[in-house]
Amino acid sequence: MLVGLEHSEDAGVFRLNDGTLLVQTADFITPVVDDPFMYGRIAAANSLSDIYAMGGQAICCLNLVCYDSCNIETHELRNILLGGLDAVREAGAAIVGGHTVDDPEMKFGLSVTGIVEEKHLTRNNNAKAGDRLILTKPLGMGILTTANKVDMASEKSMEQAAEIMALLNKGAAEAMNKVGAHSATDITGFGLIGHALEMARASGVTFRLKADSIPFLPEAVDLAGMGLIPAGSYNNRRFTRDDVHFEVQLSDDRKMVYFDAQTSGGLLISVAPEKADILLERIRKNGAKSAEIIGEVGTRKEKHIIFS
Repeated sequence: MLVGLEHSEDAGVFRLNDGTLLVQTADFITPVVDDPFMYGRIAAANSLSDIYAMGGQAICCLNLVCYDSCNIETHELRNILLGGLDAVREAGAAIVGGHTVDDPEMKFGLSVTGIVEEKHLTRNNNAKAGDRLILTKPLGMGILTTANKVDMASEKSMEQAAEIMALLNKGAAEAMNKVGAHSATDITGFGLIGHALEMARASGVTFRLKADSIPFLPEAVDLAGMGLIPAGSYNNRRFTRDDVHFEVQLSDDRKMVYFDAQTSGGLLISVAPEKADILLERIRKNGAKSAEIIGEVGTRKEKHIIFS
């Protein structure tokens, strides 16, 4: 075993031979959109993301399904599974089986097995001072999906959020492998700050993030101001606030976007400064939404995360 539980990595890694490593992960989510097919695709993209964060490619997957057999119609369940299959096929992988559980709360996701060439293995503990930090998707999905549950998000914003969540991080991972990167993670339930903090701590560095460079969905701040914030985002703020410093003046609503719990968010990549623009261009060419350089890595300071 090369990667286990020691640094809150995105997936486990096991050596198969001298050049090939096995990458394994599992994840599932409750519904974040109303359309069953899109929910299935987003859940699958979310599960696959951990493989991409390690620089790997998915090869086979198992469906993980919890559903209320008394209230979920067969056609709805079928469409959820078809949505997941659509994402898995785009990933170039296969569904080889799965498991279902009768549960009052709907959950769907995947157990994913992937491979990565050892030279492309990208962990979350190798960010280096001077690196630039690239984020490949905008923030605010947790706030938007929470607002959607009470019909407070606009149809246009939800369509945009669903499209972003359904987008695989495959293209970003392929760009990362082509150009080279020092470290990476994907931004999911712990939000940008939570996952960036894991990465900075594991690497023994401080991340300096430029607030005005971090992309987020247009309605996110206004909806946060209405209190439409998932519980997980409040937990993220509570767990990380002692290791975050805001040099720049921001409203509490704006700050919550950075703590916001994401579903199927982008990759956060630490890359040498001379490669940053090349990598960003390739990521955008591969279809990433709102990919931006959002900061840089510095030597260890009192706080691991500084916003300027």
